[in-house]
Amino acid sequence: MPAYMIVTAKIADREAFIAGYGKQAGALVEQFGGRYVLRGPGVELLEGEFGDGASMVMSEWPDKAAARAFWNSAEYATVKKLREGIADCQVLLIEAPKIE
Repeated sequence: MPAYMIVTAKIADREAFIAGYGKQAGALVEQFGGRYVLRGPGVELLEGEFGDGASMVMSEWPDKAAARAFWNSAEYATVKKLREGIADCQVLLIEAPKIE
């Protein structure tokens, strides 16, 4: 069953985020079997307290195990440090049947 990683990110320095973290994390997502479904700025918050004006990234994975393998990898731990101080992120993982 596919799994989806959903990231809401409030980014303070978009250029640094994309050039460093975004580029390297994107390569790892592909390497670990994921694919991006959505990447874009300008989230409109309709309810809650986190996300207005933030960026949203959604990636699809073969299953939760594949997403966790990426998330828990030594490679990603190194790349994740590139967003420190420039982005506040909320990361969710959900497994769901594919809708056709």
